[in-house]
Amino acid sequence: MFSERVDPERFETLIELNTLINSDYSDPNSLLTRIVESATRLTDGEASSLLLVNPDNQRLYFEVAIGSKAADVASFSLDKGEGIAGWVFENNRSLTVNDVQEDPRFFADISRAVGFETRSILAVPMRVKEQVVGVIEILNKRGGKPFTEVDLWWLEIFANQAALALQNARSFQRVRDQLDVLSDQITTEKGYHTLISRSPTLKDRLTLVSRVAPTDSSVLILGESGVGKELFAEQLHLQSHRNSGPFVRVNCAALPETLLESELFGHVKGAFTDAASDRIGRFELADGGTIFLDEIGDVPLAIQAKLLRVLQERSFEKLGSSETRSVDVRIVAATNRDIERAVDEGSFRRDLYYRLNVLPLYIPPLRERPEDITELAEFFLKRFNAETKKQIRGFSEEAVETLLSYSWPGNVRELENAVERAVVICQDEYIGPSDLVLHTGERGSDETYQGKSLKDSITQFKRQFIRSTLERHRWNQTNAAKELGIQRTYLSRLVKELGIKR
Repeated sequence: MFSERVDPERFETLIELNTLINSDYSDPNSLLTRIVESATRLTDGEASSLLLVNPDNQRLYFEVAIGSKAADVASFSLDKGEGIAGWVFENNRSLTVNDVQEDPRFFADISRAVGFETRSILAVPMRVKEQVVGVIEILNKRGGKPFTEVDLWWLEIFANQAALALQNARSFQRVRDQLDVLSDQITTEKGYHTLISRSPTLKDRLTLVSRVAPTDSSVLILGESGVGKELFAEQLHLQSHRNSGPFVRVNCAALPETLLESELFGHVKGAFTDAASDRIGRFELADGGTIFLDEIGDVPLAIQAKLLRVLQERSFEKLGSSETRSVDVRIVAATNRDIERAVDEGSFRRDLYYRLNVLPLYIPPLRERPEDITELAEFFLKRFNAETKKQIRGFSEEAVETLLSYSWPGNVRELENAVERAVVICQDEYIGPSDLVLHTGERGSDETYQGKSLKDSITQFKRQFIRSTLERHRWNQTNAAKELGIQRTYLSRLVKELGIKR
C-alpha cells in the first residue's frame, strides 16, 4: 500500500502544487482559488469547493468553488455538523463517501438547488495546530470511478500544506494592513491625510498638482463638500519648496466676522473689549509656508478687501494697529459654493476672485469617480478594523453594488462614516448591504416599481424580501425558511432562480 501511495507522478504533482500555492501571499483570494484548482487536479475530481470557518459564528462559508455550477454555490453556508463538510468540521476527521445517496450525512439541498448531480464526495479538514480552519470537498471522481484511500491520503497531505499557506497569507495580509494603518497614523500625526486615488480623473488632478505645486501662484480649489479639497491643499504644500515651512488651516465659515479678522491677521492689546494681550494671526503663523483658506466663499466683504491686499502686496495690519507687517506666504483657497455666481450677485469681490483663481483646481464628486469608491472603502475598512480590533475581510458583492449605486451626496466624508458604522455593526466576515445603513429610500415604495410590469415588480419584491430575511439570519437558510414559512429546499430553489448571492 505504501508503494502505491508514493506514486512518483503524484509526488511530483504535489511538489509542483505546493510551490504554486506558496508562490505569492499578496492576494488571499487568488491563493484560495489556486488551492481548490490544485486539489481538484490532484484527485482528478469533476468539481470542488473550499469552505472556510467563521470563528465568530462557527459556520462554514463557501469561499471558492470549481465546476459547472460554481457560481451558484457561493450563496450557501453550513452550520457545524450540517452536511458532509459540516461533519468533517465538527469531528476534525476526513471522510470518503462514494455513494452519497446512501449516507444520511449528505445534505442534498445544495446539489438540488444548483442543479448538480453529486455522486461521491471526498472531504478533508484544513488544520492549523490541530484546529479546523476550513474544509476541502472534491465531488465526483472523473470517469465514474470511486475515490480511494490513496486519493484521501494525498489530499490530506495537500490540505495540511494548503492550511499553512492560507495562514501565511492571512498573516502577510494582516502585517500589510497594519503597515498601511501605521503609515496612515504617522501621516495623520504629522498633521496630514493619506490621499487615496484610483480613478483616471483624480490622477489627472494629481498630475496637475505636481506641476502647480512648485510655483508660488495662488490656487482656488473647487468642489462639493466632502470631496477632499483639504487633502489636495496639503499635496500642494507637500510638493512645494515650502514643505519644510508651516501649513496653516483656517475654516472661514466656522468663525463670525468679528473673530475671523482677528484670527487671520491678529490683533494688539486693547483692539477690542476682550483683547487682553497681543495675538499673532494665522498669516504670520504661516510665514514661509502655506495658508489654506477653506470655505473662502463665506468670507464677509469687509475682510475680502484685506485679503486682496495680502494677495497683492503680501502685507497687512493687525486689528487695532497701524503698523504694516509683511509675510512670505502662499495662499491656497477652497470653496463648495458657486463662486462665479457669488461674484455676479455681488457677495464676492470680482478682483479677489481673479487673484485667487490664478490656478483653478476642480475636484469632482465621488459619484463621478466610481473607481475611488471601492478603493476608499477598503482603505477605511483597514483603518476601522485596526481601531475596533475586528477582522472583517471585506465587502460582499451586494455591498459593493450598494456602494457603487449610491449617489454619495456627502462624498468621501459620508463614505468614511458609512464604513465606520458598518464595521461597528457587522457580525459577519464580510460587510453586507444592511450593515452600510445608507439612506437610499424605502424599499418597496411605489417609486421603486414605477415603469415595471407586475411580473417584474413581484420578482423584485421577492428578491429584496428574501435577501433581507437571509441577511437577518446571517444567511442561515434553515432559519430563514422557518421565518418565511416555506421549506428550505424551496428557499434554495428561489435563491438560485432569483440570482440572490451572498
